[in-house]
Amino acid sequence: METTAFLKALTPEAKTSLNGSLFEIPHFPFRVGRESRIGHTPDYANSRRSLGSPLNNDLYLREMKPPLNVSREHFQIEKRNGEFYLVDRGSACGTLVEGTIVGGDRTGGQQRLEDGDVIVVGTSVSPHVFKFVLNGR
Repeated sequence: METTAFLKALTPEAKTSLNGSLFEIPHFPFRVGRESRIGHTPDYANSRRSLGSPLNNDLYLREMKPPLNVSREHFQIEKRNGEFYLVDRGSACGTLVEGTIVGGDRTGGQQRLEDGDVIVVGTSVSPHVFKFVLNGR
């Protein structure tokens, strides 16, 4: 039986990013980062990419004001030999997976994901909180 992976929103900001409470991850690697395209987030003054530029991510998280927790290319979820991993893409703040910091300071890193792991994108005060869920549970 093929294992299906999902992200489940645990905060209103996460729900907005997913356009709902539960999102099936359609392919791997699945890349996540901050929205920074000019014209896409009018309240965010630090936008650097033009609206027509190619996409760096599969899921974009919006941060409208500092402090910023999410890097433009923050992390990706990979599937290897039936196991799932969160891989830092050189983010500034890192990602918390069940309380363990993965990456940060642009160092990279990875952590195996288990069913039910809570993922906080950025620091512990980040509003972007998800649960990694297998088979829609």
